[in-house]
Order: sequence, then C-alpha cells, then structure tokens
Amino acid sequence: MDLIEAFFKIVIVIGALITGAAVMVFLERKISAYIQNRIGPNRVGPRGWLQPIVDVVKLVMKEDIVPKSANRFIHDLAPILSISIALCTFAVIPFGNTIELFGRTVKLMIADVNIGMLYILALTSVGVYGITLAGWSSNSKYSLLGGLRSSAQLISYELSMGLSIIGVIMVAGTLRLDQVVVHQTRYLWGWLPAWNIFLQPVGFITFMVASFAETNRLPFDLPEAEPELVGGYHTEYSGMKFGLFFLSEYANMITSSALITTLFLGGWSIPFAENLALSPLTMSLLQVGSFVVKVFVVLMFYIVVRWTIPRFRYDQLMNLGWKVMLPLAIANILLTGGLLLALN
Repeated sequence: MDLIEAFFKIVIVIGALITGAAVMVFLERKISAYIQNRIGPNRVGPRGWLQPIVDVVKLVMKEDIVPKSANRFIHDLAPILSISIALCTFAVIPFGNTIELFGRTVKLMIADVNIGMLYILALTSVGVYGITLAGWSSNSKYSLLGGLRSSAQLISYELSMGLSIIGVIMVAGTLRLDQVVVHQTRYLWGWLPAWNIFLQPVGFITFMVASFAETNRLPFDLPEAEPELVGGYHTEYSGMKFGLFFLSEYANMITSSALITTLFLGGWSIPFAENLALSPLTMSLLQVGSFVVKVFVVLMFYIVVRWTIPRFRYDQLMNLGWKVMLPLAIANILLTGGLLLALN
C-alpha cells in the first residue's frame, strides 16, 4: 500500500510541476507583454490560454538537429539530466500537513526523510552538470562559454544558499522540512506568525537572491545571455531537447519558490486557522491551497524581477556572490548563534 501511495504522490507532483511550468511560461509571456505595453499571446484559444499546448506540439514536431562534431551521447544526456534533477528536487518538500483518505492518514509529501535540507542541497549542486555537459558536448564556443559561466555562477551562489539555510536549521533545530514548517506555526508575542522571514530576514534575502542565480533567471542569466552567447549552453539544441531545458528552468523556479515558502513563509500553515471550527478534510485542503498561493506569489515576484532589472555584468555577478552574499550569510550565522546563546 505504501508503494501505491508513493506512486500516486509522484504522479500528482510531477503532473503538477509540468502543468505548472507550462502555465508559468504563458503567464510570463502575458505579464512581460503587460509590463512592456504589448499584447502578448492572444491567437490560440480564448485570450491565448491554449498557447502552451501549441508550443509543446511545435517543439515535439521540430527536427532534432545535432552538430556533426558534437558528442551525441552526452548531447542527448544533458537535457534528460537537467529535467530529472528539477523534478526529483520536489520529493522532500511538504505541500501540506496530513489528509484523511479512506481511513488512512497520508502525509502530503513524497519522501518523509530526516535529511530533507541536505537532499535539496545535494541535488541542486548536481544540477550544474546538465548545463555544463550541454555546453561541452555541443562543441561550440558559445555553448562552452555558457556552460563555464554556469559552473562558476552556480558554485558561487550555492555557497551563499547553503549558508543561508544554516540559520533556519539553528532556529528550528532540525533538517526535516515538515518540522521546519511545524516550527513556524507558533506565534511571536501572541499575534505575529513565527515565520522565518521575520526570524531570519537576512537569511531570507540571501536565499532569495541565490535562488535567482541558481535558476539562471534575470538579472543572473549570464549562462544564456543572448547578446553575448547567442543562446548560451543550449545554442546547439532544438526541438524537444531544447524544450526539456526550458521545462527544467521553470520546474526549478517552482521548486525554488516552494522551498522559499517552506523555509521562510510558513509552508502550508495558515495563521490563526486553528481558531476556526473546520473539519480535518477542509483544513487539509485549505493548507494545500495556502501553500499553492504562497508559491504562486513568489513565482510572480520571479517574473516581475525578470522584466524590471537589467542583466548584471559578469564581474558584477561574481562580486555580488563573493563579496556581498557570502559575508552576509556568514554574518547571519554568527548573529543567529549569538542570539540563541543569549536567549538560552
């Protein structure tokens, strides 16, 4: 029964991620058009809502072109590696507390492990290989430069991201993501939710900026900067292989937003919901809805920032990562430790 339960959870989560990625592509095109005073996609379906389906069909039907001098095996492997890691990262993120189904109490997360944060950091650090291998295997200078940029960028900001989480671990006292959420269901002074965005504001800012860099989003999209590298690491990709890279970027956005929600925005918790006389099933559904709404708000922030702030120069990118983000993350650990010692 546990295997069947895990299978259904995996199917639901992967389906939600892929569908969410398609919806995010459409919303990004619409919101960017609104910001730039354009119309955006509006031809396919009412107000263009069927555009993501048409995009997928177009990518599937396009010819798969591989450069003659490319390493074909690695060239094929790279997009598969990227999308696999993007989908697997969500496995330990709780998108709700528990729900009663058919007389069973089901935890709303795929893998209930006690090293959830280490699992997330391990997978995100491996994610750079997909982009790097894509750049190298294409045997193109533009692709290789994009892959090298990505390696330097992701490794640099991975340090800040990992260190910014340590403050959350110190406050919550656990590596389990579901327990981190439970720890945020308390209240400060009896009225303020004890979300880590209030307890760890420096960690939140550091983690948010590092998340932009980890997902290659503007203003950190140096690995695929069109004016400099044509398309960066995926210059030599076409058809559904390019589509997999595109899908993995948006899946990473959703996973990153879910992680920000879990670590800093209270996860599935709803402030003062315990005062409402709601049935357990209704409460469980509201908690899932709360999680989805928070993730959606963070995703909208991703989109607005992309179409508001221009791309950094490469030296600015590295200076921010090593001279600003890293010292801030270390200072946050020292400050958190000092406060915990003083309070205890």
